[in-house]
Amino acid sequence: MEWLAGHFEFVSNPEAWVALVTLVVLEIVLGIDNLIFISILTNKLPQEQQARARRIGISAALILRLALLATISIIVQLTEPVFELFGHGFSWRDLILIAGGLFLVWKATKEIHHSVDPDDGKENMMGKVTMTAGAAIVQILLLDLVFSIDSIITAVGMTDEIAIMFIAVISAVTVMLIAAEPLSRFIAANPTVVMLALAFLLMIGMTLIADGMGFHVPKGYIYAAMGFSALVEGLNMLARRKRARDKALAEGSAE
Repeated sequence: MEWLAGHFEFVSNPEAWVALVTLVVLEIVLGIDNLIFISILTNKLPQEQQARARRIGISAALILRLALLATISIIVQLTEPVFELFGHGFSWRDLILIAGGLFLVWKATKEIHHSVDPDDGKENMMGKVTMTAGAAIVQILLLDLVFSIDSIITAVGMTDEIAIMFIAVISAVTVMLIAAEPLSRFIAANPTVVMLALAFLLMIGMTLIADGMGFHVPKGYIYAAMGFSALVEGLNMLARRKRARDKALAEGSAE
C-alpha cells in the first residue's frame, strides 16, 4: 500500500494535474496519426472484419505503450547514440522513426498511386477487398510500435510521474477506441477524404524521417497544416452538398 500511495502523491499537487491534462491532450493529438492509418487500412477489409481489426489494432497500441512504460529505463536509453554518420549521432529511436517514416511514405505513396490510376491492375483503398485481416493487423502493429515509442519518449520528457504517464496513455487510447468507428465510417463515405488522409500520412512519414535524421519539425506546424487542410475539405464538402440539394430541388420543380 505504501508503494501504491507513493506513486499517487501527485493527486494533491496542482502542478501534477496541469501536467496530466497537458499530457493527455498531447497523447490524444499524437494518437491522431495512428488512428488515421488504422482507419484507412481497415477499410480495405471485408465489412464484417473491419471493427474487429480496429479494436485489435488500438488494443495493441495500448498494450505496447503500457509495456514500454513498464520498461521505461530501457526506453530512455533508446535516445543514446549508437553510431555516428555525417557528423550526426543516430540512436535506436532515430532508426525506428526513420524505418517507420519510410514505411508510411511507401504505403501512402502506393495507395495514392492506386487511387489516381485505378486501371493499373491493382485495387486502392476504396476498391475491392485485397487485404487479409492478418496482413492489416501486422501493418498496424508495426506502426503502433513506432508511434508508441515516440509517444512514451514524449511523456518521459514532460513528467517524472509514472502514474501520470499511465493515466495519459490509457485516456488517449480510450479516446482512439471511441473515435475509430465514426472516423472509419466518415472516411469510407467520403472518397476525397481518403486522399486527404493519405496526404497526411505522407507528411507524417516525412516528418518521422526528418526527426530521425536530426531535423526536428515542431508538431504544432504539422497539426496546424492538417487542421487547415481538413477545414478546407470540410468547406468543399458543404459546398458539394449544397449543390446537390439545389440540383435535386431544381429537378423536382421541373417535374
